[in-house]
Amino acid sequence: MRRHQNVPSWLSLLLLAFAAHAPAAPTAPLPADTPSRTVEGNTFIAPAGWTLNVRGPMTLLEPPEGRSALALVDVRAPDADAAVAAAWKAYKPDAGWPLKVVTPAPPRDGWADRMTYAYQTSPNEKRDVFADVRRANDVWTVSIYDMAQDVGEKRAAQVAAVFGKMLPKGYQRESFAGRKAHALDAARIGELARFVEAAMRLSKVPGVSVGLYQDGKVVFADGFGVREMGKPARPDADTRYMIASNTKAMATLMLARLVDQKKFTWDTPAASLLPSFRLGDAETTRQVLVKHLICACTGMPRQDLEWLLEYRDLTPEGAMSLLGTMQPTSGFGELFQYSNAMAAAAGFIGGHVAHPSLELGAAYDRAMEEQVFGPLGMRDTTHDFDLAQRGNFAVPHAPTIDGAPALAVAAVNRSVIPVRPAGGAWSTVDDVLRYVAMELADGRLPDGSRYISSDTLHARSAPQVTVSADVTYGMGLQVNRMYGTPVVHHGGDMIGYHSDMMWLPEYGVGAVVLTNGDPGWIIRSAFRRKLLEVLFDGRPEADATVSALASSYFEELAAELRLLTVPADPAAAGALAPRYAHAAVGEIAVQRQGNDLRFDFGEWASEVATRRNPDGTTSFITIVPGFSGLEFVAGQAGGKRTLTLRDAQHEYVLVEQ
Repeated sequence: MRRHQNVPSWLSLLLLAFAAHAPAAPTAPLPADTPSRTVEGNTFIAPAGWTLNVRGPMTLLEPPEGRSALALVDVRAPDADAAVAAAWKAYKPDAGWPLKVVTPAPPRDGWADRMTYAYQTSPNEKRDVFADVRRANDVWTVSIYDMAQDVGEKRAAQVAAVFGKMLPKGYQRESFAGRKAHALDAARIGELARFVEAAMRLSKVPGVSVGLYQDGKVVFADGFGVREMGKPARPDADTRYMIASNTKAMATLMLARLVDQKKFTWDTPAASLLPSFRLGDAETTRQVLVKHLICACTGMPRQDLEWLLEYRDLTPEGAMSLLGTMQPTSGFGELFQYSNAMAAAAGFIGGHVAHPSLELGAAYDRAMEEQVFGPLGMRDTTHDFDLAQRGNFAVPHAPTIDGAPALAVAAVNRSVIPVRPAGGAWSTVDDVLRYVAMELADGRLPDGSRYISSDTLHARSAPQVTVSADVTYGMGLQVNRMYGTPVVHHGGDMIGYHSDMMWLPEYGVGAVVLTNGDPGWIIRSAFRRKLLEVLFDGRPEADATVSALASSYFEELAAELRLLTVPADPAAAGALAPRYAHAAVGEIAVQRQGNDLRFDFGEWASEVATRRNPDGTTSFITIVPGFSGLEFVAGQAGGKRTLTLRDAQHEYVLVEQ
């Protein structure tokens, strides 16, 4: 394994030269996001509330919580390995994390030779460590990410802001502002189709459906690949996929219609509409207005494991009661933190206002049909899983631990049913294009009639919180201004389903991408850039992005596999208790089938591998396609055996029963 300690003498001299420029004392926290430069003049944004200090070749950024840092180090070195070694010498010369994998990153924004170095930490460290290395102007810039996981998730948008404006000295990012868009003719549509098919091969995604809209009409709507691997049926514009979090934009459209109908305003307190609505913090509950329910701006963090693992008996009312146990970890409007539970509350509160006599789920379903799906002609869009999976629908796929495409553990997708306004809709390219057409028509239907007022419609995309340097989040919609002209969009991700809908308000252009396999997020995110390239003759970056991201994904899978013992280590498996439980995430039954070890969660089950961690602990890790990587660390507490499960900001200790 490559390490960082052996630094050549030329590098030591270079670091000593840089050290003469180090400041005498640390700076105060920055009062606002601040345009800044590295030692060699590369630009970036230093986030509000962080401290910035220059020490030799290193610009050190530290968040208010401490325990974490971003180190931006400029060095002149013969290659990437030497640059990374120099960066560690400047930042933390005694670091000893083993190097897990080096993966490619796409060249972009004037940067070449980009690579990511990922390091193996122990789960009890609760820390992620990697280094991003890139070259421009004969200088390597190495960004070391050394973050406590709770800080990293909480401040992910600020980290994204740092990297979002990290540009080489003197470089100007490409802008499409004010350019004339080309017509999406046969040749340009063909280029987009070629891109999708190439991306499918690289990512091993079996099927994709795509729709394109320009100047008031659909110019393309069809599919590529297969609906289910091993079967010949092709997807098309009428194939149903889970659209996951794209549901959020449609749920806020339902709310917007109710605003137009004077049922409430965006500034109505949420608890006044549904008195049972509450958060773990009473003061935060009081502050929550309708617009805050789905703005990702209230400081409520992700807390998804509780509904992903314990959903069999969960109802919408039960999901709402879970909110009463959740606490914000940042202030209102301070940081972008994405909460599916809050988004679910938005839809259920809207449904309750529309149909107060119905159960929350039934009220939401009816309100969505009456206010959104029916008026827009979205006849194949539904929240009914059984109905959706009849006839022309796409089956979810995900790779095995060795990277081969396989059927995904589809049962876990039903976990979203009790929180379905956050991501439970199924739809088609044809139907989502109807929604996109309405957005581009400023709230009018194809016959010219007014469906929703312009002001109410566009309030949903007005910025509520910053996602990164060029991206803001409104109410279930993002606006990306990275390349000059705004692109409004939202994405969606559930197991084996990854989708995006996007539109350029200034150009009357929209697109929909629906996929039926992991890592389909690579396709749906890169397609946004590819669409801009085709419309405006932009620099060809999207193809290289897909190639690098797909290569990185499968190399990371291979690196993880090298650390695993499959089947699970017999001694470690033999030390487990037969059953574990935690009130929030449910029970695990430990099963042995021959040499295989399985964890049965009740709703679904997975074969489990083991990994010996650098600190001597043992982790048990699910390896079922679609939900691999769920990690449980074996331990002891109070004389009983335990399994500790974590997300970035929460910890669940399951105790033997």
